[in-house]
Amino acid sequence: MKKNLVLTGMMGVGKSTIGRILSKKLNMKFADIDKIIEKRELTSIKDIFESRGERYFRKIEKKVTLKILKKENIVIALGGGAFINQSIRYVVLRNCVSFWLNMDVKNLSQRFNKTKNRPLLASGDLEENLREIYKKRIKFYKLANYNLRCNKLSKGEIVKKILDLYEN
Repeated sequence: MKKNLVLTGMMGVGKSTIGRILSKKLNMKFADIDKIIEKRELTSIKDIFESRGERYFRKIEKKVTLKILKKENIVIALGGGAFINQSIRYVVLRNCVSFWLNMDVKNLSQRFNKTKNRPLLASGDLEENLREIYKKRIKFYKLANYNLRCNKLSKGEIVKKILDLYEN
């Protein structure tokens, strides 16, 4: 039985997109934690943050993620902040193969310039907010099994690198 494949990294790096492609290529199920939470809560992540707060969201995220991590033969796209949670990180590092999709703040901010549905980026200077979040999370992301620098890579190149590492 193959280990589950887990993608972590900042919001907007492409965990969901890459995860979907990988699950098809590996003939595995796919779980997008943020989408599962939205379906469960019947509202968007943005609305959860606005109406219930980040603390409530993190509690739900932990519960949902730990449940999904028990499944077998699955590619999982974690939410951007999930890997910071010690319980989630412990299970991922013990039972899964994890990949940090690592992208510079400059590249990320270009991706976010057009979106307003990221609660942690809703106010203030976009690049400064991203830099602060990145600074807080990098020490956790670095703990993933593999660190993939994604700045100059296409989706196909990222998928190929992950497959090469995961299958060998």
